[in-house]
Amino acid sequence: MSGYVQSLPKYITLCERNYLRALKVLPEEVIGARRQIKLGSMDFFIEVEAVEKYTTDIKVTQHHSLSSHLGQFQLAVRLYHDAKVAEVIQHNYHQRVKPSYRYPNPSMHHKDEKYQLNAFLGDWLVACVENGRVPLDWDVNNGMV
Repeated sequence: MSGYVQSLPKYITLCERNYLRALKVLPEEVIGARRQIKLGSMDFFIEVEAVEKYTTDIKVTQHHSLSSHLGQFQLAVRLYHDAKVAEVIQHNYHQRVKPSYRYPNPSMHHKDEKYQLNAFLGDWLVACVENGRVPLDWDVNNGMV
């Protein structure tokens, strides 16, 4: 039985597309900067967590009022500016995502979980770019009444 072998060109292409999409929804690249995106009945928040010379770490958090039984979904994403790729590095406070997992495994991770998380990020970014709404602050008087 052969192990799972990831297609590196397919994975890199996905991460390159995610990078370009992420740039469209990214707030100002300053630590703590946030952008809210409304998508249906859910609010997503993108927050810049770290900015380095070649990378930016962002956190994507989903807020909803659908059910108290559904937890908040969260992704940690790293943008590599030199390579122009974006990659999910962590989700919902779990350990760092490994490139692949043996299957079966005690935590029941899928063999290609890293690819699936990045594909989900890609789908989410497309939905935000095509259908998301960003609440705007239309204070044209600069706080003066």
